[in-house]
Amino acid sequence: MLASKIHATIRQVLPDKGEDIALHEPCFGGNEWAYVKDCLDSTYVSSIGQYVDKFESMLADYTGVKQAVAVVNGTAALHMSLKLAGVKPGEEVLVPALTFVATANAVAYCGALPHLVDSEAKTLGLDPKRLHGYLEEIAQVRRGECVNVKSGRIIRAVLPVHTYGHPVDLEPLMEVCRRFHLELIEDAAESLGSFYKGRHTGNWGKLAVLSFNGNKTITTGGGGAILTNDENLGQLAKHLTTTAKLPHRWEFFHDQIGYNYRLPNINAALGCAQLEQLPDFLEKKRALARRYEEAFRGIEGVTFFTEPAFARSNYWMNVLLLDANQAGELQRVLEFTNDHGIKTRPAWTLMHRLPAFQDCPRMDLSVAEDLAGRLINIPSSSQL
Repeated sequence: MLASKIHATIRQVLPDKGEDIALHEPCFGGNEWAYVKDCLDSTYVSSIGQYVDKFESMLADYTGVKQAVAVVNGTAALHMSLKLAGVKPGEEVLVPALTFVATANAVAYCGALPHLVDSEAKTLGLDPKRLHGYLEEIAQVRRGECVNVKSGRIIRAVLPVHTYGHPVDLEPLMEVCRRFHLELIEDAAESLGSFYKGRHTGNWGKLAVLSFNGNKTITTGGGGAILTNDENLGQLAKHLTTTAKLPHRWEFFHDQIGYNYRLPNINAALGCAQLEQLPDFLEKKRALARRYEEAFRGIEGVTFFTEPAFARSNYWMNVLLLDANQAGELQRVLEFTNDHGIKTRPAWTLMHRLPAFQDCPRMDLSVAEDLAGRLINIPSSSQL
């Protein structure tokens, strides 16, 4: 029985903790207590304080971008990035159908429409080659803007997701963006510590976003960040996410509509301590991935997904893919593993299968549908 074989193989890799194994747990083994206590002692626990600035500086240094702006969560980072990229109500944004719902939700927050596109098997992310062919069929560049000739709407941007931490093939995607005059915004929420051709994700688009939710590689409890190499855009992001308030010792003057999206100092204190440990977390996560790869090499009917050749992935969430002829076993594997103390989950429900997005424009999604029918996430915490 495939389900029991998969369960036994995962158990062989993981430590015997005598309890259920979670899918992904945070690890607090550094200066978290000291920094949070220092933050509490200072009384600066909200949007002003030294840890917010320090956290942003550390993020920029690690990822190699010119500016990082810390915000309350990854969804807020997505929303603000789309607005900064010029996405307007009534426009379309190209979004992979295989993603967490926040990607599509952020587009809807702008009054725009997610236009769902397919994935490729080698990255689990957006397929640049198929996207190019699709846009050749349904889009034209008119007066410097990409127009969907079927809907008449402007397609403003493309929002690729580095799925489970594995980078999208970015260079051909950038060519698609140049050809069709599209803004590129990277949803790097899951890919802190992942590199595309030697360069950290988040450096390729006009803007990019990170997430520091409790299940991410590092966590601030709740939190996210906007990354950009355009310093003027970075300053505008910081201004708008701090309610667009002009600096003054006592006056409250806001020069445009802003958003209360600034990351609290107390969360940033946690983030600084986590970032200090990131290299160790990544080394352990990659070691775990190697053990999974080796253990599943001899198991028929299932494959452990490994990073594409052009990337160095953080292996945020480890992935098993059932063989096509074993897709019917997906629910049994999920049920068996969860019943026997190992938390596993399937891919997110594809966006066109959710009520809010079922009527969105979309290309053929056969690869995403195939992947979603065979994909299983397995325990991925760094301390495993």
